[in-house]
Amino acid sequence: MTKTTTKPKKVDEVLKTATILVVDDNEQNLELLQAYLEDVHCRTIPARDGIAALEIIKKSIPDLVLLDVMMPKMSGFEVCRRIRSNPATASLPVIMVTALNELGDIERAIDSGTDDFLSKPVNKLELITRVKTMLKLKHLSDELERTLAYLSEVEKQAR
Repeated sequence: MTKTTTKPKKVDEVLKTATILVVDDNEQNLELLQAYLEDVHCRTIPARDGIAALEIIKKSIPDLVLLDVMMPKMSGFEVCRRIRSNPATASLPVIMVTALNELGDIERAIDSGTDDFLSKPVNKLELITRVKTMLKLKHLSDELERTLAYLSEVEKQAR
């Protein structure tokens, strides 16, 4: 048996290597979110609608999606449902960013599978804090998944 464990990355390293897909049909909002995320020191990929976002995700799964709700062609609710329905992306963290603030809209966001949501106008500190938290959770979840796979392999070889 070959040992394939790697040293766990520190949280700061995880943030620097993270990729965030930022989806918004409004160019100013897109640029603002990307500018705010510069403080996280991560890579951002812009998408101007839900269809473009799903195409980007199909090619390379990001670490997190910041998703506007109200967009032409496909709403953020539908994008999130599609992300959740695909086994390869079902656990991809999604934060919806919306000007909607009615209780029904929040319930609809949760029903579509979002992990969290932010109201517009976005507060920079709140955005950065939630993004960092979501990336840390994803990192821990990925580490747990790798550990469980390793333990499963060890168990198979011990039989």
